[in-house]
Amino acid sequence: MNCSFSKDFLSNSRTSVENAFIKDYLPLISGDAVKVYLYGLYLCNNPSLSVDIKEAGEKLNLSQNEIADCYALLEEFGLVNIIDRENLSVTYLPINQTGYTKPRKFKADKYTEFSKALQGLINSRMISTTEFTEYFNILETYSIKPEAMLLIVKYCIDRKGDNIGYHYISKVAKDFGARGLNTIEKVESELSSYVAKTAEISGIFKALSIKRLPDIEDLNYYKKWTNELKFEYPNILHAAKALKKGNMNKLDEFMLELYSMKSFSKEEIETYVKNKQNLYELAIKINKALAIYVEVVDTEVETFIKKWTTYGFSENSLILIANNLFKKGNNSLQKMDELIEGLRLKGFIDYPAICDFFETDKKSDEFISKMLSTCGLNRRPTPWDRDNLAIWKTWNFADEMILEAAKLASGKASPIAYINAILSSWKNKGIYSVSGAIKTGEKSAQEAYNEEYSRRRTLANFRAQKNTTSAMEIDGFSKVYERLFSIEKDLAFAELSGNIDTLNAFEKEKIECNKKANAMLKTIGLSLEDLSPKYACEKCKDTGYIGTKKCDCFDLEVK
Repeated sequence: MNCSFSKDFLSNSRTSVENAFIKDYLPLISGDAVKVYLYGLYLCNNPSLSVDIKEAGEKLNLSQNEIADCYALLEEFGLVNIIDRENLSVTYLPINQTGYTKPRKFKADKYTEFSKALQGLINSRMISTTEFTEYFNILETYSIKPEAMLLIVKYCIDRKGDNIGYHYISKVAKDFGARGLNTIEKVESELSSYVAKTAEISGIFKALSIKRLPDIEDLNYYKKWTNELKFEYPNILHAAKALKKGNMNKLDEFMLELYSMKSFSKEEIETYVKNKQNLYELAIKINKALAIYVEVVDTEVETFIKKWTTYGFSENSLILIANNLFKKGNNSLQKMDELIEGLRLKGFIDYPAICDFFETDKKSDEFISKMLSTCGLNRRPTPWDRDNLAIWKTWNFADEMILEAAKLASGKASPIAYINAILSSWKNKGIYSVSGAIKTGEKSAQEAYNEEYSRRRTLANFRAQKNTTSAMEIDGFSKVYERLFSIEKDLAFAELSGNIDTLNAFEKEKIECNKKANAMLKTIGLSLEDLSPKYACEKCKDTGYIGTKKCDCFDLEVK
């Protein structure tokens, strides 16, 4: 049995290329070598194709010798293995993804002297082929001179001892290479700079309680702080002492933080550290007042505390706000932030102003509690109650008038909505005294309420009818809509008959009809709900006709 793909099938298939080849090798090898590698990969994925080197040369526009040279280069990089050089038989190898520099093979005599000198430096153990290859890769990739590389290795041995692992040497050498330190003169200059700064770096280590010896990475940090950020050594040391414990990375983060706050001198650093500590202590006090626990307050300080203090709120003001929020059950940082933003917009920032605000707020809640009790509601004041009271005050109603309306609302299904209707009626009629309100009587208030209800019901019916007329113009909608009504009768009979299968079938049909109807209505921006006269309460999100739901709102919009 012999099976194979047709040429048409092969033309439509794909050849996958590993990302590692594109990322690590593509920048290093020639364009011709890339062409040869990809074409060979294509042949590997389609073994039924029979292509000799002459035909390959014609397709790639390369000579046979050029193709052979390309594969020799690919073999040097460890991407292929040439089995037969005369007939050019090649095996493709898996791509190395160790994360180190690009693996390549080198001629045996290229680094002979370097290898001998290197083994002489590391005389406590034999250097493996893998380790040698790693060093060769670094030399090639970063164009580091062998003498400079030996100096880097000697430095590493001096810092870590004879048993040093090659990964550390590799890391340091790559750091030198990446910064263009590839000659013996440049490496010597860098190491001289390091030796000169060792005492200063050791002082920083002592302040941070770091026990190890400094190395070249520490010098890189030090150069960054002095050359780029323009900090002087005494101030860097002062920052390290303020940090007390940590590592060079933590100190680097702190130095960047100081730089962003333009705190360069000892005095500026001390002030910043003190203010920062005060912010952390304030965060803990606020959390205690709110009765919340925050494991790490760094985010809280950055997100909230700094902002609030920048607004001008003092510690006493913030604690007062937190205590009041706790009493009202709104004990969260988000709620506190919302209140502070509101206070800021109203100009309540200093402590006396905030005290007056909460005193007024307290008196308002006491009055609202009295009003709720008068109209027959036994609950605590809500933000909705406070908003209503604020609106009624803008209508120029005194407390006695609001309480009079509350008396008339006692026993009603929605007392707050009733109070709103009464006060609205009085406002329109210019009634602002209790005597004037008594003359109108409860009947007038009820009539005003009923008039508003009737107006909204009429408007809702009109809009529903208008929407239904528009819907019926959709092709095929009337048939679906009629079925939605008739299916209710079918469901009732199926339920009475006890036929579960039939009942389930009708239920499924009803769901599909609803989906189909809504899909049709969506094309004109409507839904099935828009075909019924409904009210939607914007405050409590309740729906239904006025008076049929337990809603204390009167802010209803017709949908």
